Amino acid sequence: MKFQTLLKTTAVMALLAATAGTAIAQDKMMRVRINADIRSTDPGVNRDANSDAVVLHMVEGLVGYKDDASIAPLLAKSVDISADGKTYTFKLRDGLKFSNGEPLTSADVLASWQRYVDPKTAWRCLKDVTGSGVANVTNVTAPDASSVVFTLEKPTALFLTTLARTDCGGTGIYHKSSLDTDGKWVKPIGTGPFMLNEWRSGQYVELAANPNYVSPGGERSGYVGNKTPKVPAVRFMVIPDDAAAKAALYSGDIDVISDVNNADVEEFSASDELKVDKVASMGLTGLLFQTRDPLLKDVRIRKALLLTLDLPQIAEALTNGQAPANLSVIPVPSPYSGKLQKDVPARDLEAAKTLLAQAGYKGQPIKWLATKFYPSLFDAAVLVQAMAQEAGINIEIETLDWATLLDRYTAGNYSAMSFTYSARLDPSLSFDMVSGNKDKSPNKVWDNPEGLKLIAESTTVSDSEKRQVLFDKLEGMIRADVPLIPLYSGTRIGAVRANVDGYKTWPVGYPRMWGVSFAAGK
Repeated sequence: MKFQTLLKTTAVMALLAATAGTAIAQDKMMRVRINADIRSTDPGVNRDANSDAVVLHMVEGLVGYKDDASIAPLLAKSVDISADGKTYTFKLRDGLKFSNGEPLTSADVLASWQRYVDPKTAWRCLKDVTGSGVANVTNVTAPDASSVVFTLEKPTALFLTTLARTDCGGTGIYHKSSLDTDGKWVKPIGTGPFMLNEWRSGQYVELAANPNYVSPGGERSGYVGNKTPKVPAVRFMVIPDDAAAKAALYSGDIDVISDVNNADVEEFSASDELKVDKVASMGLTGLLFQTRDPLLKDVRIRKALLLTLDLPQIAEALTNGQAPANLSVIPVPSPYSGKLQKDVPARDLEAAKTLLAQAGYKGQPIKWLATKFYPSLFDAAVLVQAMAQEAGINIEIETLDWATLLDRYTAGNYSAMSFTYSARLDPSLSFDMVSGNKDKSPNKVWDNPEGLKLIAESTTVSDSEKRQVLFDKLEGMIRADVPLIPLYSGTRIGAVRANVDGYKTWPVGYPRMWGVSFAAGK
């Protein structure tokens, strides 16, 4: 059996090598819908969820997430942590190669890291490893070609988690030829199962299978384990309109929709042409408030707005009954989602009116930003507008394209908005995602100094019971301040054509196209 597996793997890799760099037949290509073009191919730089999903097919980091949100080695074959928790020694796997055939060594890890921590790169996670976030890396060395040593200023339970984060580009390691002679980013030359073949802006991003991919073996899980590609190419097709994407799936013009609308689940499940796979999500859809807004800086108005909402009804409507209401930034599947996190306050219009009167609110308009790019965000604004009006709150909805909404969010330039966050697989990161000093990070919605201290403390504690105590304290504080109103964690639902084998949805929601193939004879 061992030799049969070896022969099959060799045959697949031979096919991939033969097709690399050439035009690939359409019937051999797996086509995946994305709802907007990617922003860049630079890991963790000028990124969004679509960018992360595509880039993580091409680059890999030292460690990665498993399906259960735990961390496991990826490019590293082992990770040794010193007794004081401040030194991490990574041993690289043997025989690693970039997609251009060049060997990967510790020098490549150092070079990639140096660019990540250069402020000019504008890496998403710079602050998280340079003292402003969960860790402060004070030194990185390469004692030999297969070893890399990171030294931290103080121990943290989230260093490896940070390295693995999808929004950090998995801290992916890339070859120096990913940059031009002036140090400008060109394209990712990584170790992942696929490599960039063509990016046609606004139409598609096409990846070819990497003929030099070196599998670590083991069970495919999250972003680790065996990620051997089973098709010669994957094309991520930009289809903004949900109805058009649905039609394309039925017609066979695409093979995969990684994030199906909740309203389509019943129909898709009943179709003989399709297969549906779903799992509880660890993302967050909610309502954000700018607490420095002249009107919304009054917490009584924010609390009043919360009390006007029937949260279970909103979650039911927005998810088509696929996900329950969740007023916590800690997602429902998390083991830290306890009694306090699961509590959902009842609607109370009279209490809302009392708070509004105390705040001296007299019907001043609240500008609410939304987008139809994610229909649930626009629908959320409409529901909030209608429910809040019953207490006399005047909400005016402004609809923006997703890129503009994202820019306004990043700059903190809004009064209120509907927004969605990608998955964070640890509660410390879930709180950190929405918390920070607004003067330094305008995109943060909660800047309670005591809360920030507790979040920092939670990153240093590994005992689960002690962490739960901290998260319960944070839950109470953020609910009292109401800088945002989480609505639901959601459910990740994927749909594929009946002839697609091996596709699995997971809580992060990103499509993972390694190990996915077309069924023989279908």
